[in-house]
Amino acid sequence: MKLSIERSALLRSLSHVQNVVERRTTIPILANVKLETGDGELSLAATDLDLALATRETAEIREPGATTVAAHLLFEIVRKLPEGCEVELAQPPDGKELELRAARSVFQLPTLPAEEFPPLGEDGLDIGFTMPAADLARLIDKTRFAISTEETRYYLNGIHMHPLAAGAAGVLRGVATDGHRLARVEVALPEGAQSLPPIIVPRKTVNELRKLLGESEAEIELNVSPNRMRCIIDRAVLVSRLIDGPFPDYERVIPKPEDTDRVAVMEVRAFKDAVDRVSTISTERTRAVKLGFAPGQVTISAVSAEAGRAVEELDVEYSGEPLEIGFNARYILDILGEIEGEQVRMEMTSPAAPTVLRDPADSSTLYVLMPMRV
Repeated sequence: MKLSIERSALLRSLSHVQNVVERRTTIPILANVKLETGDGELSLAATDLDLALATRETAEIREPGATTVAAHLLFEIVRKLPEGCEVELAQPPDGKELELRAARSVFQLPTLPAEEFPPLGEDGLDIGFTMPAADLARLIDKTRFAISTEETRYYLNGIHMHPLAAGAAGVLRGVATDGHRLARVEVALPEGAQSLPPIIVPRKTVNELRKLLGESEAEIELNVSPNRMRCIIDRAVLVSRLIDGPFPDYERVIPKPEDTDRVAVMEVRAFKDAVDRVSTISTERTRAVKLGFAPGQVTISAVSAEAGRAVEELDVEYSGEPLEIGFNARYILDILGEIEGEQVRMEMTSPAAPTVLRDPADSSTLYVLMPMRV
């Protein structure tokens, strides 16, 4: 194998594929990135057996071939090379080292045979459709903050996606929850996605997928089976296992509008800043704040045995009996960060019942927040 490639192109692909590689693995080949030449292109691939990613970059191919080399090491080398330089990669057919030349630097890197690299596993993905990259990015952005990190409840460690009949067209719904908060968002149902089975996309896949989507406005291609998915984005192919297990019946925890007899509407920016300021005083890990609602006013307060007390008042449009309710400030701020309109609507029942937060300017999103004792 012998080729030359622009440093920025190689770095771009390496920055994506090296994220897939686990830094601690007992299988040596999984620490490597596979380099393989094509027709005027260099293909790079990495996998942890649950998630695989392959990208392609234009290169000048002098001799075809394939090999694997340590992913993080190669990324660090290329990252530290001078901007704008050409990178030459060469390995003789019987060689065990990959030679990298750039500017006045020369590196000899150990390799493993490309034949040992696991396949991406792209077969059997029977359900296929395309959708705008912006729609998938929106679905991820509005929900991923609520993904659980608790490994014991593995079925919550991702975003649940499923089609839903809604009018003539239908919607594709994404839901994430960690048991304390829930985020739900809907986008237009892509043509061909009506038969999509309910799936749970793992957190690591969600994060890498979002990086690949970037700010793209293009159409992306998705292919799905009950246990795997493939996403083709420009010159990248991502293949992932899906979480095996049923997602909880999340509809049960969402209070119905007719059951929430206390409703508050506030300016998002003012509410967010006030919660952020007041929660500074709360030294506990939960950063608890208390909201006291009364007609025309909400009082935001926090108390700490070590740091003292903080209180702030805001104007609010409020209907219903007065209410005092406590929340994790971090959870409130995460939700308010996803509200795109100027106002937020809070629908409440009691200090112990789930609270619904809505963006009055966006009916496709909904958030649920569990209260806490303060």
